[in-house]
Amino acid sequence: MRKQDMNRDWIATAQTLSQALPYLQRYADATVVIKLGGHAMGSDEAMEEFARDVALMRQVGVNPVIIHGGGPMINDMLRRLDIKSEFINGKRVTDAATMEVVEMVLSGLVNARIVQAITAQGGRCVGVSGKDSGLIICDQEDPELGLVGAPTEVNPRLLRDLADKGIIPVIAPLGMGRNGETFNINGDTAAGAIAAALKADRLLLLTDVAGVKNAQGEVLTELTAAQIRDMIKDGTIAGGMIPKTETALNAIEGGVRAAVILDGRAPNACLLELFTEHGAGSIIRQG
Repeated sequence: MRKQDMNRDWIATAQTLSQALPYLQRYADATVVIKLGGHAMGSDEAMEEFARDVALMRQVGVNPVIIHGGGPMINDMLRRLDIKSEFINGKRVTDAATMEVVEMVLSGLVNARIVQAITAQGGRCVGVSGKDSGLIICDQEDPELGLVGAPTEVNPRLLRDLADKGIIPVIAPLGMGRNGETFNINGDTAAGAIAAALKADRLLLLTDVAGVKNAQGEVLTELTAAQIRDMIKDGTIAGGMIPKTETALNAIEGGVRAAVILDGRAPNACLLELFTEHGAGSIIRQG
């Protein structure tokens, strides 16, 4: 590369950093809850990039809280163990044998991988599950689904204590019942409940699509809660996007300032959303 070309790159980098200043100031000491979907985790390189972004967020004063999924990894392990999966309306039926595998994969494999990746980038990080310190208390969502939980109480003190110490929590979406049983929780649902309990500034739902689309297939960058409800009602929002947008709505109603649905496979997606003028994906606000 010629010296003048390198200089142009350096100048562009400096300009990007300078333009990010008002956003860095805006998010100083803000709580940002990030749901990392199983399909968005991708390759080791993608995980390394995500971890670097999270470590950078913490370095500039943001308090990131990570909740992860793990559906593809759970499916793979169940196949390897010859345990058949059943789904009702897109939700996994979780019997006792399946629950053991779910907990093993979420806490022992997926959570550990994310913690290791963030730590390797210099972030201070700890892995927990929703069972730890009574973080998420659940009721059974539906008897037909077995050990699938609906959060009824979130106790965020542990997360606040970790944030005060500069430690990034990485949370496996498990919860505890009032009789001590373990529940599997939909990752989006867990993220929304935690974001509401923390009154987070942002809830970022990282998935494998670019955002909420209109009837013509175009990504809508800004939406109100009322518009989302109308789009669900008229069928514009359908399929797997319904539970994601409902999670966003519930979080906003619970006190989260805004929720964003964005493509977690895109390079530096979280940084683009938080620290640039144009953002990334679809941001949803109350109105």
